[in-house]
Amino acid sequence: MLNSTLCYIEKDEKYLMLHRVKKENDVNRDKWVGVGGKFEDGESPEECVLRETLEETGLTLTDYRYRGIVTFVSDRWETEYMHLFTATGFSGQIIDCDEGVLEWISKKRLASIPKWKGDEIFLRLLDSNAPFFSLKLRYEGENLVFAALNGEALDIDKPFLNE
Repeated sequence: MLNSTLCYIEKDEKYLMLHRVKKENDVNRDKWVGVGGKFEDGESPEECVLRETLEETGLTLTDYRYRGIVTFVSDRWETEYMHLFTATGFSGQIIDCDEGVLEWISKKRLASIPKWKGDEIFLRLLDSNAPFFSLKLRYEGENLVFAALNGEALDIDKPFLNE
């Protein structure tokens, strides 16, 4: 079982996104994701998101919010509990990231960039300012086959983001 964080830093109706193109054998290869990573021993979700954001972006978060937990279940990879954050305050300068290319992406463009199908669900929840949530996503390979929000199954055949 793996614990990780993911943060969507917001500025001017855009999110700072990471296009994962630099590492071989990357489960997120060629996809756009927020910034974050795996917990180190003894870290809290907040400590992990602060460290990972600084390491990947060069930014220090000054105003951030814990938004939900996403349980990823897969037939290929270890179960992962991803602690999801958004941030609206930060200091520092963006640096080059060794995992991919950082870019500010308009929220209106989110529907058209390559990402995991399940990401559409939590991006919609973040955009609608949903209260703290638990989202379970089950994948077979790269295909989302089941999703449940706060224990209730969702219709995964509909689009979750509008272009």
